[in-house]
Amino acid sequence: MPAPSLTDLVPDPTALETLDTGSTWAEGPCWIPATRTLRWSDIPGDRVLQWSAADGAVTEYATGVEFTNGRTLDRDGSVVQCSHGLRRVERDRDGTVTPVTTSWGAVRFNSPNDVVVTRDGSVWFTDPAYGITQPREGHPGAREYGDHWVFRCGPDGEDLRPVVLDVDEPNGLAFSPDERVLYVASSDRARPVIRAYDVVTDGDAAPGLPGVRVKNGRDLVRFAPGEGVPDGIRVDEGGRLWSSSAVGVFVHTADGTRIGTVPVPEVVANLCFGGDDGRTLFVTATTSVHRIRTTTRDAARR
Repeated sequence: MPAPSLTDLVPDPTALETLDTGSTWAEGPCWIPATRTLRWSDIPGDRVLQWSAADGAVTEYATGVEFTNGRTLDRDGSVVQCSHGLRRVERDRDGTVTPVTTSWGAVRFNSPNDVVVTRDGSVWFTDPAYGITQPREGHPGAREYGDHWVFRCGPDGEDLRPVVLDVDEPNGLAFSPDERVLYVASSDRARPVIRAYDVVTDGDAAPGLPGVRVKNGRDLVRFAPGEGVPDGIRVDEGGRLWSSSAVGVFVHTADGTRIGTVPVPEVVANLCFGGDDGRTLFVTATTSVHRIRTTTRDAARR
């Protein structure tokens, strides 16, 4: 069956609508179905903003948030998010924020960046160093384990382990619809790529939590000069990969073939699907947040 065209997926790629502007660096969008709101981070502004579908109002959800970045919806409707400033992954349940995991053994993480919760409740997150190396995005600090990895743990931080060790600057991550393939964006400017890994389950884990490892890592999408670097990524219900870039949102098939580009006037940081039917694509791009209608939705929609 031939791959769809871009207009099969985005009927009007020029119909981008701006919902808000005024962030310093907008990141970490997440659609909250229970409140019909889009939540995102203004990382250097050290605040979380929220747009309401009910009336189009944008409000400050929280301030002084220790430079939160990526977030995702948990199975119970709460939000799991990454904190640059506290160097941890945390859970926001109705405004009460508690840690999920803060360190690997005796060493702290660098600055957790983006996060995904899989169907079994496990939490997967990337750990580049932006929050300890970029003055506007956290607090100065050291790479205590000396690298940048992707980690996985149980819903409450149990069975924490590194799972991907070969990505230079792991940033966005997403799973195929069957969760058998993990995609990881590397924002290394010298070699910007999206890599794919096969996910293998075995019995080596804490009771009740299946052991998981990844193997067969390979470059799936390579960014060309002028395209910037991949940051946030999403996979839709058809297994297609939607990626941030310097020029817009790239759409690729599961084998890495580019379907097309949704142009965006600023550098795209991240994106997510949402709206009442899940078919609106929300895009955080530098100072602004946009939306555009699609014919598909997130592979992980619950």
